[in-house]
Amino acid sequence: MARLCVVGSVNMDMTCAVDALPRPGETVLASSLNYAPGGKGGNQAVAAVRAGAQVQFIGAVGDDDKAAPLWAHLSDNGVGLDASVSVPGPSGTAIIVVDGHAENTIVVAPGANGQLSVSSAAARAVVERCDVLLTQLEIPVGTAVDAARQAKTAGAVVMVNASPAGHPPGALAELAELADVVIANEDEAEEWPGRPTYFVTTLGPRGAQCVSAEDEFWVPAPSVQAVDTTGAGDVFAGVLAAHWPPGPGSRTEHLAALQRACAAAALSTLIPGAGDCAPDARAIEAAVSGSS
Repeated sequence: MARLCVVGSVNMDMTCAVDALPRPGETVLASSLNYAPGGKGGNQAVAAVRAGAQVQFIGAVGDDDKAAPLWAHLSDNGVGLDASVSVPGPSGTAIIVVDGHAENTIVVAPGANGQLSVSSAAARAVVERCDVLLTQLEIPVGTAVDAARQAKTAGAVVMVNASPAGHPPGALAELAELADVVIANEDEAEEWPGRPTYFVTTLGPRGAQCVSAEDEFWVPAPSVQAVDTTGAGDVFAGVLAAHWPPGPGSRTEHLAALQRACAAAALSTLIPGAGDCAPDARAIEAAVSGSS
């Protein structure tokens, strides 16, 4: 597998389980409350490691009591933290509400993620050594652009998970020019400017589609009884990046990467929470074999 660098967010997730998501102005009671490490970048890094990749993560935590468990979670999962940093202020926090149908709403307070930079010598060294760079939009867009530019100059594949959506028109133009592969759900795909070499659209339980100038293919997702879909998109992105070939690659390699990402995302919905729901390589391969 390629050497992967993930530049992204790390949050402490506060997950509430409810029967139904609250309507505007409504208060509902939760049946449970759980605290666990998460964040798009951290989740994707863990998913990639569990899929078998060698991963370095560049992220930022604060100087509060959330910092130590956030770093421990990544380190314990085998994620390299050579260029990650601690900054003054609170760590990122996500408030997640999951209903009885496995649907969710998420509010993120970025905290330290808003101070993330890749300007240090350590960060530049990590980015320049990678074969594939994966970044997202839960950090400053300017930081994602800087990381993508460094990786592009070093000859790496630049992969962007276009999540979360909601950015002003024009804010993503420079990042779009640098991206080789974009991963987006159907709503995020409408916001993304232009088309990269490969555009991967996630379709939930319907699988995913990959479109390039020369080709287009769709991969179905294994059928499962989902418990919590919160981390599925992050697992998909991390596993896709883990299996994506450095350089141009072949249709066979791209199809195999998409199959494994779809299988891993489906399996992740069987486990509550986002930070620890990623399956290992053996489970992914078994799911791919079972659905083929």
